[in-house]
Amino acid sequence: MTTPLGSVVVIGGGTMGAGIAQSLIEVGTSVAVVEPDVERARAARDRVAAGLRERFKHEANSEDRVQELLALLAVRVGMAVPAGEEQPVLVVEAVLEDLDLKAEILGAAEVAFSGAAVLASNTSSLSIDALAGRLVRPGSFLGMHFFNPVPRSALVELVVGSATTPATLGAARSWVEALGKESIEVRDSPGFATSRLGVALGLEAIRMLEEGVASAEDIDRGMVLGYRFPVGPLRLSDLVGLDVRLAIAEYLEATLGPRFTPPRLLREKVARGELGRKAGRGFYRW
Repeated sequence: MTTPLGSVVVIGGGTMGAGIAQSLIEVGTSVAVVEPDVERARAARDRVAAGLRERFKHEANSEDRVQELLALLAVRVGMAVPAGEEQPVLVVEAVLEDLDLKAEILGAAEVAFSGAAVLASNTSSLSIDALAGRLVRPGSFLGMHFFNPVPRSALVELVVGSATTPATLGAARSWVEALGKESIEVRDSPGFATSRLGVALGLEAIRMLEEGVASAEDIDRGMVLGYRFPVGPLRLSDLVGLDVRLAIAEYLEATLGPRFTPPRLLREKVARGELGRKAGRGFYRW
């Protein structure tokens, strides 16, 4: 069973990749998650299964529903397409936020999945044009920035490079609609729209905490109650991962200037391994 749009390959089955895969199979799309080794492939499948069980835990016969959807999921080691299987129509790269790593993976994916109409990177800040510059078919490439947790998020930020064709953008927009999400379209620029604004707010909240302006809880409550944010900037930083937030801030500092200089407190927490929810401790205990 597939959506009318076809099947998808997701490269990388970490938190974001697993969330993207879960969202796709929930709407009836056949998905293959690609990892470099057996251990990480098993972990990726376990993440998707855990996400589905959380999603359907309050429904009758929830495990039957989970197993039905997991039948749409294949988890593979390496990018080779099995004999007799059609090429995917969409390939989403969701590996670590590292320009050289992403460029290497995308180049290999372009060769392995040459029939794909759209090749996308789930990057939150890296230059789409820089990545496209290493591809043979840059017109078929764009950014599809999903948000964590993907299954519950309503937004996908579509990042258009200078070579991205209207057909590629239109196909990506159709995939977002098929997922029951909405899209915004932004020009390739450091941090795009959402990361740039989100990081600016998050860094200022960290500076306020560092200066003793208020507690983490009160800073967050102020934004939730006063500005109707669904979650405060410090709690959101914990959910994103403080190491991820630091890496994006450093990139934005290098490209946009000192207003994105990471606060000392953020660097100290990352150095101590206090990375947020995934580590059990960040600005909050989890």
